[in-house]
Amino acid sequence: MSSSSLSPMLKKSLSTAVVLVILLLSFTLTACGGVGIASLQRYSDTKDGYEFLYPNGWIGVDVKGASPGVDVVFRDLIERDENLSVIISEIPSDKTLTDLGTATDVGYRFMKTVNDASQGDRRAELINAEARDEEGQVYYTLEYRVLVGDNVERHDLASVTTNRGKLITFDLSTAEDRWDTVKSLFDTVASSFHVY
Repeated sequence: MSSSSLSPMLKKSLSTAVVLVILLLSFTLTACGGVGIASLQRYSDTKDGYEFLYPNGWIGVDVKGASPGVDVVFRDLIERDENLSVIISEIPSDKTLTDLGTATDVGYRFMKTVNDASQGDRRAELINAEARDEEGQVYYTLEYRVLVGDNVERHDLASVTTNRGKLITFDLSTAEDRWDTVKSLFDTVASSFHVY
């Protein structure tokens, strides 16, 4: 049956039904996923060639005087200890992420660097390490539990890749007791990070 043989009333009913299904699906997907794309904003750094999504209600932090390599920092306006950062390190221009090792190798190396540099004040534990390939660009997703001092527990999720002779680390951090609440959001934000 062609669309020209449908009555105008039936066409209108079908159109209304399609719109309702799309609306219901969008509400359901947002509720199931916990994060609607509308609740995120895009950040793009054309100089260094990376971009990511970050939550509404997060603000940029002045990075003047920050540790070497810190390129950008955002933090939650309400939950002030939730933040994200991008750290850029120089590497030989011919090196790829896989040249540096597997996701687990790189994750353990990062963990060792944090643990060695902190002089016992900060202890990181690698929980998970995964690799993903997006159109030929390899990213490692690294998840850590971090103990700061004697009793402050944090949870970090990082996405790491190489681009233009640089190792770029995109890191999200929150208090451990908030992890279950923000896990879906952090997963979405971490997977939005990519280089160009």
